[in-house]
Parts: sequence; structure tokens; C-alpha cells
Amino acid sequence: MTPEFLSRIQFALTASFHFIFPPISMGLGLLLVIIGIIYVRTGNPVWRRVSFFGVQIYGLVFALGIATGIVQEFEFGTNWADYSRFVGNIFGSLLAAEGIFAFFLEGGFLGLMLFGGNRLGPRMWLFATFMVTFGAHFSALWILMANSWMQTPAGYTIMEGTNGPQAFMTTFAEVVFTPSFLPRLFHVWVASWMVGASLMLSISAWYLLKNRHLELAKHIFQVALPLFVVLAILQLFIVGAQQAIEVTNHQPLKLAAMEGLWETQSCAPFMLFGWVDVDNQTTYGVGIPCLLSILTYFKPSAVVTGLDSFASDPWPPINLVFQVYHLMVNLGFLFVLIGLVGAFYFYRGRRIYQTRWLLWVFVFLIVLTEVATISGWWTTEVGRQPWIVYNIMKTADGVSSTLTSGELLFSIGMFVVLYIILGILFLFLLNEKIQHGPAPLEHMEEVPVTSLPDSFREIFRNQPRA
Repeated sequence: MTPEFLSRIQFALTASFHFIFPPISMGLGLLLVIIGIIYVRTGNPVWRRVSFFGVQIYGLVFALGIATGIVQEFEFGTNWADYSRFVGNIFGSLLAAEGIFAFFLEGGFLGLMLFGGNRLGPRMWLFATFMVTFGAHFSALWILMANSWMQTPAGYTIMEGTNGPQAFMTTFAEVVFTPSFLPRLFHVWVASWMVGASLMLSISAWYLLKNRHLELAKHIFQVALPLFVVLAILQLFIVGAQQAIEVTNHQPLKLAAMEGLWETQSCAPFMLFGWVDVDNQTTYGVGIPCLLSILTYFKPSAVVTGLDSFASDPWPPINLVFQVYHLMVNLGFLFVLIGLVGAFYFYRGRRIYQTRWLLWVFVFLIVLTEVATISGWWTTEVGRQPWIVYNIMKTADGVSSTLTSGELLFSIGMFVVLYIILGILFLFLLNEKIQHGPAPLEHMEEVPVTSLPDSFREIFRNQPRA
């Protein structure tokens, strides 16, 4: 096993584990903002309890996201030093902007959101929650700018630097609005909102099954279920379709690998599932005739470029790309089905609250949405291979030249152990919060004064509640 292969494995491991948490942060944050607005407008204390409960989960997710995300920053220097030197003038500036403008914005208001709910008042606390959520989305924006530039690089020139060729930014606007940026941004945002909605639906369904916190669970369903249905339809038929068109126009080799399309042809089929036999250059499976041509060029007779139009040397791992892409797409169809069935049972006399099989589906919905988002990320990253910067720099040329296989095996082993511990700890703490459930509103709005000096206790006791 070469250092390049092991570096790929390590980055895939650490990035995949990290990617569990940012979608929850953005999606759960959006739900908290919506719930906060409802509480401000209605004054219903149930929404206040939901907000406090959701913030507790958000704090846990945020902590794990930071702990796992910082690893990616270091890996660019330790494992991908040659890549970092080549793109540092572009990639580094975007990551720096993410830290300066987005992370500090999110972190600055996080404390107010986590600990200020019982003192700031509903409107100020809603503002703090909005700023934290905005910061999370703003952070994703900068990260996706950098990653989209790797997919469809633009606005740069290559010049000889002190350590060899380097990419330098020539036009900031072209770097930022590289062709793949906006479709991918909306694709990730909508997917993250679905993850947040599915998490709240999962918790609510669990409470309904266990006959606990029924009022709170039913209120969450009223918000999260319609949101999930709308997002699932939007993702599959509009946002996801725009992403596919972008790939068609700018990364046709990736599209051919995603669909296992070997021959350039008109009326190209869209595969529902199957298996790619790379050795015999054949794809076995079930497809819908002409649908790929319709989705990509809006006409059945359109010609879609197949793998036979590209030299085999730059082919990505075709079967892997095919499988993870179709896993994501098929889950997208499943989400629409689950959402519509749930909506049918919900609006038919709230029968969903007594339909146990459907509630169990919603309990595991969060797992399915997380699998779909990670599958999408794998499709994007693996489908670009063997390029680390598409058509400019190969992944093999970006790995650090001083690494040894032994060092990488040791570090991968440490990451596996560490992430198993973190994963178990996260699930344990999340389960504890869910099992404990939301505290009574009176308890949540009390100020803990026992640890304060005597001179301050009476002041805080006499403060009006938010």
C-alpha cells in the first residue's frame, strides 16, 4: 500500500466522519429559527420547550463538528503538502475567509444561544439563534467555494513559484462563482435541511412510540413533516436535477461513470440500479430508456457522452461511483415516498400518531438522510478522480513526498480508534438527552444561583423571567 493510497483512505475516513455533523448543524439550526419565530408570534410555551431541547442537541453536534473538522485543516499540511503548495494562494484564502468571517460569527453567538435563552428574552434569543444558524450556512458557503473550485477551476493562472508551479488567483469573482458552485451550494443546503428535519422527526416518532412527551412530539411533527416533504421534492426534482446538468456540462466523464454509460448514444437510459463490470465494459441493471437524455438535455434524442469517448487512464473507480450515486438517488425517491405517505396519514385525522410501523420508519429516517448526504459527497469526490484539481493536478501529485506507509498506517489506526470512541460518546450523549427529554419550562428558565456569591443571589432571584 503506497502513501498515496493510504492518504486517500485517511482523508476519506476523517472527512466522512466529520460530514455527519455539519448537515445536522445547518438543518437543526433552521428548525430552531422556525420554531423560535412561531413562539414569538404565538407565545405558546410548548415551542419554548422545543427550542430549549433542540439547542441542547445543537451544542453537542457543534462540539463534535469542531473536534472532527479541525483534523481536515491539518491533513492539508501533513498528507497533502504538495497540493497545498500548488493551490495555497487560492484554496488557502477561501479557507481563511471561512475562519474569519463565518466561524467567528457562529462561535460568537453560540454562547448566547446555548446559555442565554432564559435571560435574553425570546426575541434576542431568536436573534442569537439566527446568527448561529447563519454562521453555519456561511461557513458551508466558503468551504463549498473552495471545493467547487477543485471541481471546476476558473479564474486562475499557473506560474512558477519558489517551490515549483503554483496556481494564482486572477479573478476573485471567477474563483468564487466557478460553474459548479451555486448548484452544489443549494444541493448541500437542502440536503442539510432535510437532515435536520429528519432528526427532529426521528425524536418525535420515538416519543410517540414510547408514549412520552406527546404534546411536544406532535408540535414538532406539525413543523418538521411539511418541511421535510417540500425539501424532499425540491431536492429530487429541482435542486438535484440542476446539479446533474452542471456535471453534464462541465464533468462529462464523471456523469458517464455515475451512470455506467459506456457508449456515447442518443436516448441514453437512466439506470435505477445495477452493477458495472469494468473488465467487460458492461453495465447490468434496470434503467429507464431515454430518461438520462431528458434529464440532462431536456430532449429524448440528445446524445450523452459515454466512457468510450475518454482515455481509460483518467477513469475514476467507475463501479464505486455508480453505486454511491445510485444509493443517493434511490434514497431521494424513497424520501419523497416516505414524506408523502407521512403527510397522507398526518392530514387524515392525525392517524400517523397511532400508525406504529410508519413511526418506526421516521425513527430511522435520520440514518437514511445521513447515508444519502455522505453518498453524495463520495460521488462528488471519488467521481473527480484521479484529479485532485480537475484536469490540472492529479491526486498522486498532491500527496506529501515525505510520508511513509508505516506512518500512515499508524495514524489511520489512531483515527479509527479515536473516531469509534467519539462516535460511541456522541450516540451515548445524544441518547441520554433524548431519553431524558425536555425539562419542564419552569426548570429551564430558572437561573442557577447556588454557585453565585451571596451578594448576587438576591439580584438574580428577583429578575423577571424571559
